[in-house]
Amino acid sequence: MIPNTAQPLEGFVPFPADRAAAYRAAGYWTGRPLDTILTDAAARWPDKIAVRDTRADRGSGLTFAGLHDAANRAAAGLRGVGIAPGDRVLLQLPNTAQFAVALFGLLRAGAIPVMCLPGHRAAELSHFAVVSGATGLLIADMASGFDYRPMARGLVADHPGLKHVIVDGDPEEFVSWRELRSAASADPATPPVDPNSPALLLVSGGTTGLPKLIPRTHDDYVFNATASAELCGLGPDDVYLVLLSAGHNFPLACPGLLGAIAAGATTVFGTDPSPEAAFAAIANHGVTVTALVPALAKLWAQACDWEPVTPKTLRLLQVGGSKLEADDARRVRDTLTPGLQQVFGMAEGLLNYTRLDDPVEVVENTQGRPLCADDELRIVDGTGAAVGPGVEGELLVRGPSTLNGYFRAERDNERSFDPDGFYRSGDLIRRRDDGNLVVTGRIKDVITRAGETVAAQDLEERMLTHPAIFSAAAVALPDPYLGEKICAAVVFTGPPISLAELNAYLDERGVAAHARPDMLVALPALPTTPIGKIDKKAIIRQVTDAD
Repeated sequence: MIPNTAQPLEGFVPFPADRAAAYRAAGYWTGRPLDTILTDAAARWPDKIAVRDTRADRGSGLTFAGLHDAANRAAAGLRGVGIAPGDRVLLQLPNTAQFAVALFGLLRAGAIPVMCLPGHRAAELSHFAVVSGATGLLIADMASGFDYRPMARGLVADHPGLKHVIVDGDPEEFVSWRELRSAASADPATPPVDPNSPALLLVSGGTTGLPKLIPRTHDDYVFNATASAELCGLGPDDVYLVLLSAGHNFPLACPGLLGAIAAGATTVFGTDPSPEAAFAAIANHGVTVTALVPALAKLWAQACDWEPVTPKTLRLLQVGGSKLEADDARRVRDTLTPGLQQVFGMAEGLLNYTRLDDPVEVVENTQGRPLCADDELRIVDGTGAAVGPGVEGELLVRGPSTLNGYFRAERDNERSFDPDGFYRSGDLIRRRDDGNLVVTGRIKDVITRAGETVAAQDLEERMLTHPAIFSAAAVALPDPYLGEKICAAVVFTGPPISLAELNAYLDERGVAAHARPDMLVALPALPTTPIGKIDKKAIIRQVTDAD
C-alpha cells in the first residue's frame, strides 16, 4: 500500500476499520490508486486506441500510451497553475476524449474531482463549491449552446476560494486547458494517496434539497469498475460508447469508461443519443457495449421501425437509471440486441445486474442481484422490521462499494443511515426466492426525468421564490419518452404566468435544464392529507383526470 502522510479529509466518513479489513482480506480492495487503472492499461496495450470521439475516424484517437502521457502532462500543468494535492476541482466537461484526459490528469495531480454534469448550472455549481471547498473549476467554453464562461465569472465572484478556472476552448480571461496540458512536460511523479481516502466526489440525484456529494474511495471505486467489467465480460475487443453524461456513475464505472480502460476496451464519447446519430456511431465505430436509461432504450427500439441503419454490432445493452418494464425489455431484446442487461444501482454504491447467462425471464422481469457476494441487503417495512421474500420493503445496504456518509452532510447522514451503518436507499423493492430484485417504487420524493433524478422539494422551494406563486408542488407524470416528466402544480397570487416565463425565471437563477418543469397546471388550491401535508397523489389524479 502507498504510504500516506496527509491528514484525513474533513467531512469524509471512512469505512469502519473492521469492515475495511474484511474487504481487503476478501480481495475486493487491493490498495490501488484509481489512476493506476490507466497506468496498467498503458503497459499492457500501449498502441491500442483508448478513447476517441464519435466524430473522429475509426482508426484515430488517443492510444492507451497516449492517454497515459496526456494525463501526466495535464497533471504537471495543473500543479503548475497551483492545484495542490487534496484540492477539490469541479469537473464539468461534455462527452469528449478530453474528459478522460482531465479526469486522469486531476487524479495524478492528487486533486479530487467533483463530477459535475454538463446540465448543472450556477445553483448547483455554487452549492458544490461550498460543500466541497473547491479551489478550481474545469469547464468547456461552449456546449449544447450554453456558454459556461459567464457562469464561471459569477461563481468566482461569489466564491473567492475558486482560484483556478480552466477552460477547454476559448478561455477568454481564464486559463487555457489546451495550453496547460501541452506546455507542461510529462511528470510521472504522482503524490502518494491513501487508497481508503476519496478519489472523487460523485453527485447524488438529490432527494431533499440540493444534490449531495458522494465520496468514492480509490479502493471502492477500483473494485466498482473492475468487478463490473469482469461481470460484463468486457475485454480488449470491445468498444464502449458513452452517450449518457460521462460524469454519471453509470457510464463512468459500471463498467463505463473506467471499466473499459481496465479491460483494454476502446471508449467512444458521443453527445447525441438520438437514434439517427447513435445508430450511425455504433456502425461507424463497431460499438459492442453501451448504457442507456429506459426512455432512450424504448426510443431506440421504436426507431428500428424507421431508421435505415440499425445496430448490428451491439452484444450488450445496459439499461438502468430507473425501472425498465418487462414489455419494453422484450422489445429491446427483439430489436436492438438479445444481450440486454438490467442495472439497478446508485451512485452511493450498490450495483445490481442481471447476468449475461441469466434466463430470459430474469432479464426481462427483474433488476438483477448484487455485484458483490458481500453486499449486505436488508429489506424492511415502515417500522424497520425485516420482511420476507416477495414482500415489498425499503432497501437498506452496506458493502465494499457503498458509502458510509455523504461529504460534509452530518444532518443528512443522520437520516440516511441506520445505527448499523446501513444506507437507507429510499427504494422499494421485492426480493425473489432466486435472489433477484424487483424495483416497485420509492419512498423519497424524487422525479426521474430521462435518467436524471430531480428533488421535488428543491424545485418547489425555487418556484416559491417567484412573486406570482403562492404555493407549488412538483409531481411526476408518466411520459413515453422521458420516463417521467415534471409537472408543476401551482397556486398563483394573482394573474398566472406561463410555463415559459416560469422556466425563464428558473434559468436566471441557475436551475439545471433537466430540473425545470415540463408542464404547468394552475390550481385554486393544493389538496392536502388529513394531517395537512400536500397530497401529491390527489394532485396527480386531478391533473390526469383533467386530460
